[in-house]
Amino acid sequence: MDEFKDARPTWRKPVGILALFAALMAYAVLVAALSNWIGALPVLAQVPIYLVLGVAWLLPLRRFLIWMETGRWSA
Repeated sequence: MDEFKDARPTWRKPVGILALFAALMAYAVLVAALSNWIGALPVLAQVPIYLVLGVAWLLPLRRFLIWMETGRWSA
């Protein structure tokens, strides 16, 4: 039962979820704004660009989720 002794809810989780949602929406708007430029490229050039853009938002996610859980930016 000791592991549940300090299991109080914090403000980080709701704020983190709202910040994550807002950041993802802003990122989606950015990618959508670039889509006309990317769409003008040949298909073989579009594929790696969309693959990179589709995965790039995951890079800061690990540290952000650690912060939401612990309050620290690193494990």
